[in-house]
Amino acid sequence: MAVQGGSWSSFIRRRRRDEGSSPSVLAERSRPIETPPLDIAPNDPIVAYFQNSSGVVDIEHLHLDSPALEAMKAASVRMVVPLVSQGELIGLLNLGPRLSQQEYSADDRALLNNLATQTAPAVRVAQLVRQQQAEAQARERIDQELRVARLIQQTLLPKRLPEMAGWQLAAHYQPARAVGGDFYDFLELSDGRLGLVVGDVTDKGVPAALVMASTRSVLRAAASRLESPGEVLERVNDLVYPDIPPNMFITCMYAILDPDMGKLVYANAGHDLPYHRHGADVAELRARGMPLGLMPGMSYEEKETTLAPGDTVLFYSDGLVEAHDLRRQMFSFGRLQRLIAEHEQTAVPLVSYLLHELEKFTGAAWEQEDDITLVTLQRSEASMTAGPARQEDGNASSGDDRLLLTEFRIPSELGNERIAMRQVAEAVKDLDLSQKRVDKLKTAVAEATMNAMEHGNKFRPEVPVLVRVFASRASLSVGITDQGGAPSDVHAQTPDLEAKLANLQTARGWGLFLIENMVDELHVTSDEHTHTVELVINLGGEDNGS
Repeated sequence: MAVQGGSWSSFIRRRRRDEGSSPSVLAERSRPIETPPLDIAPNDPIVAYFQNSSGVVDIEHLHLDSPALEAMKAASVRMVVPLVSQGELIGLLNLGPRLSQQEYSADDRALLNNLATQTAPAVRVAQLVRQQQAEAQARERIDQELRVARLIQQTLLPKRLPEMAGWQLAAHYQPARAVGGDFYDFLELSDGRLGLVVGDVTDKGVPAALVMASTRSVLRAAASRLESPGEVLERVNDLVYPDIPPNMFITCMYAILDPDMGKLVYANAGHDLPYHRHGADVAELRARGMPLGLMPGMSYEEKETTLAPGDTVLFYSDGLVEAHDLRRQMFSFGRLQRLIAEHEQTAVPLVSYLLHELEKFTGAAWEQEDDITLVTLQRSEASMTAGPARQEDGNASSGDDRLLLTEFRIPSELGNERIAMRQVAEAVKDLDLSQKRVDKLKTAVAEATMNAMEHGNKFRPEVPVLVRVFASRASLSVGITDQGGAPSDVHAQTPDLEAKLANLQTARGWGLFLIENMVDELHVTSDEHTHTVELVINLGGEDNGS
């Protein structure tokens, strides 16, 4: 320990009187002289001696095998007053020879003991205050660093999701209190392909956020010049390696999607393996490669897969699978893979479903340990087909030039027909339909969706209604599918009030009559599992503008 500063501290003052008679020399030599602080090791026997001492200690008469004692004698220390608070030695009050050259009297010792009794608590309080101030300043520095790091992360995350016909993207970023280095990105390449990036920088705070920002910039630059995901990761690794801080690296997954062919080419730099769901099967997308920044000259294995209509790929960071519950059990990769397989039976989006399951697993009192990043890529079930178009009907679309404008599912709950109506209206806003035609379409969609939820799905929220909107040069088509499996030879019935009151006409038939009068064509198809109502509006004509 040191007798000045820290837990064991005091100032050593030495005062000496010159033996000469010159007043000026006497005044000069009588001024207090500060000696350097004495270092006392914690295991020095003098520490225990002082801690158990009941009063002033006379150094000249003390005999211990103590380096600190020898240093005190060499510094002309004569008396030591231990400062003890609650049984703990918190400092020493050291005194040199008296200026009068006389010995310290009993009154001097009593005064010093009284001084020590009053000084020790005050010194202890001062030490605690100083310690608290230092801790508060350290916490403020850490909090400020985390705020800067989080701002860097959130600023660089994509502001919007790319839009691709026949594909659906979703992303979720949930930062922890202690900021890590998670990031995700979408790169819209010049040839119409889409690059997807998910990464995680080790460590936390501003250093991790800065490494994340630089890695993102380097990856974007490399992706704009190189075709292959493996080559991109090789280039990024060689560029970040020379400047990355010690004991830090980046795991990264980079994939390129060809939306027309459904082909996904990917390479992996030590990141958690994505999951590919195809029907009831869930498989890992494996590709070997070292994390970025660990060693120069690394190569990265490149793999590819084809996503069929209805397939989903989940990219994620380890904050999800490494989350712990109150019993310190981990969420785990196996649990995640099982949940992805089970998700197909629900109407909730995969990201929301996984976050809900995570909350159930960890409990309400869970303290998030690491950032959580989720990115899903899903190919629409209708992205390769024209849907239920009628080839034999000259007024219906031939299906050759049909474009999927939107596809969505809604739970079968009362009121959700308004959601379907609004989303369809949003999807067709660029088709130059007159407001009159749009209003009729919204009415038809709302009525058909209500019928699907009520009669087909029996208002079971877990059974969704599927809505698909297609457009071609000649027509607009809205398909609304439920799980009712009704016969396909259903036709709209002409309203008959007397028959209605006599229960001779069903409510469903009346709904179809209303729908049929809102659109140009109405087609109903069914199989043993599903029932689809297709609403068709012919484009063009004076009622529609151009």
